[in-house]
Order: sequence, then structure tokens, then C-alpha cells
Amino acid sequence: MKFDTPATTNPIDQLKVIGKPVDRIDGPMKTTGTARYAYEQHEAAPNAAYGYVVGATIAKGRITGMELDAARRSPGVIAIVTAQNAGKLEKGDYNTAKLLAGPEVQHYHQAVAVVVAETFEQARAAAHLVRVSYAEQKGEYDLEKAKGKAQLPKKEDKPESKIGNFDSGYAGAPVKLDANYTTPDQSHAMMEPHASIASWDNGKLTLWTSNQMIHWGTKDMAKTLGIPVENVRLISPFIGGGFGGKLFLRSEALLAALGAREAKRPVKVNLQRALMFNNTTHRPATIQRIRIGATREGRITAISHESWSGDLPGGQPETAVQQTRLLYAGAHRLTRLKLAVLDLPEGNAMRAPGEAPGMMALEIAIDEMAEKLKMDPVMFRVINDTTSDPEKPGRKFSQRRFVECMRQGAERFGWNKRQAEPGKVRDGRWLVGMGVASAFRNNMVMKSAARVKLGQDGTVTVETDMTDIGTGSYTIIAQTAAEMMGVPLERVVVKLGDSTFPVSSGSGGQWGGNSSTAGVYAACVKLREAVAGKLGLDPATAEFVDGSVRAGGRSLPLKQAAQGGEVVGEDTMEYGDLDKKFQQSTFGAHFVEVGVDVATCEVRVRRMLAVCAAGRILNPKSARSQVIGAMTMGVGAALMEDLVVDKRRGFFVNHDLAGYEVPVHADIPHQEVVFLDETDPMSSPMKAKGVGELGICGVAAAVANAIYNATGVRVRDYPVTLDKLMSKMTISA
Repeated sequence: MKFDTPATTNPIDQLKVIGKPVDRIDGPMKTTGTARYAYEQHEAAPNAAYGYVVGATIAKGRITGMELDAARRSPGVIAIVTAQNAGKLEKGDYNTAKLLAGPEVQHYHQAVAVVVAETFEQARAAAHLVRVSYAEQKGEYDLEKAKGKAQLPKKEDKPESKIGNFDSGYAGAPVKLDANYTTPDQSHAMMEPHASIASWDNGKLTLWTSNQMIHWGTKDMAKTLGIPVENVRLISPFIGGGFGGKLFLRSEALLAALGAREAKRPVKVNLQRALMFNNTTHRPATIQRIRIGATREGRITAISHESWSGDLPGGQPETAVQQTRLLYAGAHRLTRLKLAVLDLPEGNAMRAPGEAPGMMALEIAIDEMAEKLKMDPVMFRVINDTTSDPEKPGRKFSQRRFVECMRQGAERFGWNKRQAEPGKVRDGRWLVGMGVASAFRNNMVMKSAARVKLGQDGTVTVETDMTDIGTGSYTIIAQTAAEMMGVPLERVVVKLGDSTFPVSSGSGGQWGGNSSTAGVYAACVKLREAVAGKLGLDPATAEFVDGSVRAGGRSLPLKQAAQGGEVVGEDTMEYGDLDKKFQQSTFGAHFVEVGVDVATCEVRVRRMLAVCAAGRILNPKSARSQVIGAMTMGVGAALMEDLVVDKRRGFFVNHDLAGYEVPVHADIPHQEVVFLDETDPMSSPMKAKGVGELGICGVAAAVANAIYNATGVRVRDYPVTLDKLMSKMTISA
């Protein structure tokens, strides 16, 4: 099915199942421990041995020797795989560095070996006996020092954008801001580590793995091993969090496959937590410069956003300026991305790549500009709204309810009670402040396919290689099929995460929910046509209601169509150029209240509100969960998350969950989420858009702005830790 004209009325608009806050159908399995994750496929891969990964202890250089004899003699050891005996390995299309080092080492904790043994403990003990010799080379580990050598990235589609004449527009502005901001390296820190079980059968590999994008992983595994793609099967029915860290093939999956091939039996590899921070990907640090010029009435006339980030050779930048191209009006505009070569572990996508760190800076700058203008921060944002793409004025937004998000949020949060002058509100020893920030994330759609079957008992089964990373994919896909086929939810079975199923959008970029359900919609249209044909009814007028099919004054049971065997519908939702004709984005507003201890500078988030405009909300309950999870991550980004770089040796020092701080339940107050009632017919037949990443965009800045309102201390370098406040605090107890 080709989606190239705006959606009109269709069966989804009945909203009998879609749009309802139904419980997650995978919830009982997850809460009772019966959902089988990658490392728990004991019955599917019996007699599995255990692999333990050995990581490089240098950040850059070459392996000059490996002493493996002691490890081989260790009890229970079955095999040891290194680059020397792994055979020829290619690098996957989605990997920046090789997943198995040798002889070159490209980053700290890059895998150099996997030790396979009968038990996990035996594999771990033997791995500690592996001795590796290196010739270490000098590397680049400091973004600030490497900034001067940064270049416009060649792989980026649009690293620089110029509209009007920023220099003259900025120079002539009566009110100006020129400020620098930094965001640190951050880790995905998902609950389930990277884990895989591999098994070979007559040259064919089956891999039970924790992976967000099944098709990408299948292709890259085949390419890396140099085998036909049809000889690789990836299975990933449940994923315990990913946040972008499991978008691509990672080392534990490859090493499980290599270990299983060498051991001639299934091998399971669970990447130990202490290795994950340096071995896998992370959100890269940024240095950002923002300049804004405005009239005294608060109209932005010139805006510039420049960002510097680093990655391994061949890597990509953190696209932190993207939202600035679309969010606010202004005739004179300049945005620029610069990429430096750093020999740190691979930087790559983490929840809302680009917008999340970009808005951490932009939305503080907007607040600072409002203060210079002596304007309310909400009003400053509102008057600089735009109805069209500022870089392409002829291209309108498909939907843009940004102002409504701001105004409704301000009213619900009690923004009128905010004191503009910092440090004026106290609650005992706590200084209390309010902060606001815009939320923005582009809406992306991806080609997605599904297969839908009608069984003889009237059960509808959906098969697609879509994944559920805790986002509720099982449920919204079931809701889509139930709505389209006119059956209750309990008559729908959803099967996900298997590369033998039709290729879906996968989970990433907040495109998964809208795109995958649109693929199911397309397959259901095919199934409806087939069912109507079997029953001798007109497909164009047939209605699927309450387990029956009605047309031309006749009503027949749905399951009657499958009396001679199951009926199958399969299709792919593909997209035309509506996203080029209309700018498709999601919008929101974040409001935060904090308390800051006047003596210790301890920060406590007291309440939070997000108002979101993101198309049709397919399931308000699971969508709310996505947003509050994103808001929680935003609090972490604001107050604690910081992968600290050892700039001498080139590694992240705090590479575990003891040293890398993330929010816990006690850190998070009541969170309110409001979804505006919206449909976007330009997006898909579902008229939905993404929401899972919108919820993080702007949160950190809202927290930082609230801290400033409480204390009068402006921190431009994240995270906003108490030492940064204490050194500048002038308000006394």
C-alpha cells in the first residue's frame, strides 16, 4: 500500500479499540517472569555453553601478543575465539568500529576475545587468565582540545544551513545573547544488558538476541560473517530497554555466533555491565554555541546554533542543531554541525538523538534571552511561533499546536504564580523555582510490513518483525488488528521480533508505533478484501463489526471465511512525498518545579507536567508511560548523568551503575501528562505520530531553568550538580 495522499475516513476512525487506555497484553507475562528474554531461551537452545567477553585495556593501538594457554587449561573451557581464529570478518554497515578487535584496537573495552566454557563462572575465571600485550598509541580523548580540528561531517546530509544573513541580522539586533553550553557523554543504562544466544545448524545461524531493529541486525550479521542473509535468523520477542543502544548489531551477538561455531553447540553471551559503557555505544558529548538577536518587543530576528561533537573515524555527529532549524521564527539563521575525531567508544543514537542534547542548550538560551528582554519565558516562546518551516516558508507544518501546548501547560501548572525574580520563593530551607521548556521532535515514518491471518476459530494472528522495547508494541498492534477486523482484543494474537516475519519499521526514532501499526493496517486491508471475497461480499462496502462481516443487507460470521483453511493478508505500508510537502513534527511543553536546599544546594524535583501534541494517541496508557519514562530520563540528564572521560587513557571511568548515576523512584515526583486531542492525516492512515522521544526533549532545560528561578545561579554545563551551584550561590540560609 502506498500512502501518498492525506488519510481520509477509514476503519481506524471508529475508535472502538484504538485510542482506548487498555492494559498492555504483555504485562502479565513480564510481571510473572514468563516473558522469555534473549538470555532465557533455555528450551529453544538446550545445552548452551557460556561465553565471557574480554575487552581491550587500551584505547588505541595494536595487539602484539596474546597468551591463551593458561585460559585454555582452565576447568570447563571449551573454546577461545580471537581475531586470529575467527576467520575473515567484515564490518557491518551500522557499525563504526569492528566488533572484534585485532590486531588494531580502536577504543577501550573493544572486544578482543570471548572465552567459552561449561558454566558462566568457569568462563569468567578463564577470561581473567587471558594475557594481552599491546603497542599503545596516542589518541584524542578531549572534545574541547579537538574542537579546533573539527570538520563539517561528510556523512551528514545537511551539516550547515544559512538563511538570510545572520551576521548582519545579529549585529543590528538591539538585544543579543551569545552563550556556550556543554552536555556530557551519556549512557543508555537500560535494565537488560546486551545479551544473545547463538546456535548453528548446517551452516545456518539462529540468534536469540536483544535487538531493536531485526532487519538491520540480520543484514549486518550476514555481512560480518560473510554468509548469505537467508542463513541468519534473529529472534527478539522481548527487550528489556534499549533507548537506541540496541539499534545495531553489537559485540555480544557476534561473539556468541563465533563462540557457538567454534564450540559446535549453542553459546550464550551476556555483556557484563562493566563492559557495556565502553564496549557499546553512547550519546556523545557536545559543545554548543547559541546566539540570538531580537527586537526590544521580543521578536527573534537572528538565531545561530553551532554544535561540536566527536566520534571515531567514519562516525557521525550528534545532530544537536536540528530543532533550531524548525522551532522558532527568525529571518536570519545559521546552524552548523562540526565533528571531531575522538578515540573514545562509538557515539551513536540515544533516545531523541540530536533534539535531546540540542534542546538542553537551546531552551536555556531561550530563557536567558527572555530574561534580557524582561519577558515571561512562556510568552517569549509563543510570540516567536511560526506556522511554516522557517527555512522553507512555502512548506507548512502538517499540524503545529505548539502555542496551545504552552498555554494549556501554563494554566494547568499555575505558571501565573511564578515569581520572575530568582530566589523570591521559599519553603522553609528550600528555595523554590519554576521552569519551562519547549518540546520538539520530528515525526518520521518508515516502510513497514505485516502478515495477518484469520484462523478457523476466528482468531486473528499478526506477524511482523517489529520489536517491543518496553514501549507497548504488542498492545497497539493488537488494537490495530482488532479495530480493522472487528474482533475483541482477546481474539488477537501478536507475534513479534522474528526475522522470518515481514520486515517492519523496527523500534527507533519514535517512528515505531505509528509506522508498525500502519503496516498492520495495510495487511488488514488485504485480509478484509480476502475475507469479503471468500464470503461473496463486496469488499468496498463490507463492514467488520463484532466478529461479523456485513454488506448488502447480509451479515456473516467472520470465521466462516476460514472454514476451508486460514485466510492470509500481507502487505507493506510505503510512503510517498507528503513529508516533503508538509513539515511533520511533534510539539509539547514541559513545566517543572524544583526545590534547592539553601545550605547544601541539593536539588529536589517537586512536580512535573508535559503537554504533548503528537497526532492520534493509539493507547493513552502506554503513551503516558513512554512520556513519564522520558521525563525521568530528562531529570537524569539535568542533574546526574555524566560519563566521565579519563582524558589520559581514553575511557569512561564510571562504567557501571554504581558510578553512573541515574534517577531512582525517590528522585521522581508526581508527573502529569496531557495529550492534546489531535489527528494528523498527513502522517499515516493511523493519523498518529511518535511520542516516546518527544517526552525527553526539553525536560533537562526546564529543570535547569527552574533551578535558576529558585537560586539565581545559571549553570550552562550539564549536569547541574550541587558543586556548580554552591560555588555561585549568594542567597544565604
